[in-house]
Amino acid sequence: MSTQELSCARIGGQRSAELTGFLPGGYAHPMLRTIALIPFLLIVAITLPSVGLAGEGPAVSIPVEDYARYDQIITSKFLSSETHLVLLERKTATQISPEQEGPLTAAWFHKQAYFDGTLSAELVRDFVAVNQDAVRLEGRFQFGARYRFVSGNTVEEPEVSLARPVLTARPRSVQASPVLDRLVFSRIGYNLRQTEALVYVGNLRPDGSGAGFLVWLRRQGTVWSIWDTEIIWTVRIEPESDGGPLLAP
Repeated sequence: MSTQELSCARIGGQRSAELTGFLPGGYAHPMLRTIALIPFLLIVAITLPSVGLAGEGPAVSIPVEDYARYDQIITSKFLSSETHLVLLERKTATQISPEQEGPLTAAWFHKQAYFDGTLSAELVRDFVAVNQDAVRLEGRFQFGARYRFVSGNTVEEPEVSLARPVLTARPRSVQASPVLDRLVFSRIGYNLRQTEALVYVGNLRPDGSGAGFLVWLRRQGTVWSIWDTEIIWTVRIEPESDGGPLLAP
């Protein structure tokens, strides 16, 4: 057999002879094998789901539009004109209450009767589904103050919001700090029509105190607004006693 063979290819409805090179012994030339693999590799790259590093599983990102909901909650519930810096937990929360044991489930959530049990089943179902795994938040916040991401006890480099500073008439507490330390968000769950949303936010303070909230949002037209908020847990740190007598002798 010759070291060259003719193979036929149909081009534009006509059969034409195409020269294909082979090495002696029937082995294809390495260059030809490489070229032949390129379309296959492209197909694999397109059809396979994107994955992170080894062992991380499929890469999941927060939808860009969700950051507007986060901004809305921070601005209306936590931010004041005195706030200069906000610390945000880098990963989303999967545990929304100290009483939650194990992964979040719809059965456990319904048992808590949040908002007097008025949340729709489909909204709860989506909220539970998206919060099975922690997801990395990106620097897409626009709430009008500087912020840094925190991973555990590590403070990352600052990422400055591009929005203008928020001016609010809300009075500042005597004990308020220019640094809001820290906020942790869950992912946002939606109903099927995308007219209702549910998100958890925790405010964890350096002294160990804090609170957790569920925020229920509704959309009318293209405008989202906070419909209701429920405090689902609180931790207060009582001042330590000096051990002296309660009453003077």
